Amino acid sequence: MALCMRSSTSAVQKTSARGVAQLRPRVQRAPFVAQAIFGKAKAKAPKVTKRETLAPEPSFNLQLGLLGLSGVSCYYENYGLGGFLGLLGIFLTIQATRIRFVFDDTGLEVLRAGKESDNVIVGGRNRWEYSSFVNWEFWFPGFPVLVYFKETQTKPEGQVHFFPIIFNGKQLYEAMVERCGPTKTSGPK
Repeated sequence: MALCMRSSTSAVQKTSARGVAQLRPRVQRAPFVAQAIFGKAKAKAPKVTKRETLAPEPSFNLQLGLLGLSGVSCYYENYGLGGFLGLLGIFLTIQATRIRFVFDDTGLEVLRAGKESDNVIVGGRNRWEYSSFVNWEFWFPGFPVLVYFKETQTKPEGQVHFFPIIFNGKQLYEAMVERCGPTKTSGPK
């Protein structure tokens, strides 16, 4: 008989002999025949959907801009600035062919030449869980040049990271919003 009874969400108020109100659950009978034939309903496990791995394509906009500024600087005989901007543009062009941001189901990983890499400044693997992200931003939203993010996986008080945007900025932004949540202040305009 106990198998055929279930408690409903409502309660009946009953007054005890001492005049104190007590709540007692209201009991309802479940259809005995239906349970006898079909058995108790089983709770379904929640379906876990795994997100696909994303890797934004390389982009050479920033590098071309730096090389263009280098040429203009050299034209106006500012060879020091022109040389610096030219070397930075060449360095970022090489890095754009070697470095990948990979957004998998649980975290962001920076790969070098398709392999796992260690962080040369802080140490440890270049992988951060999305749940450890405190904030992230694109600098400058109209013409994104840098990605900034702060995470608590490396250090409990938070570790700040800066990366030049050497990837397709739109793909990178969409992946960051989807996986890490919206930025706290603004997005690209």
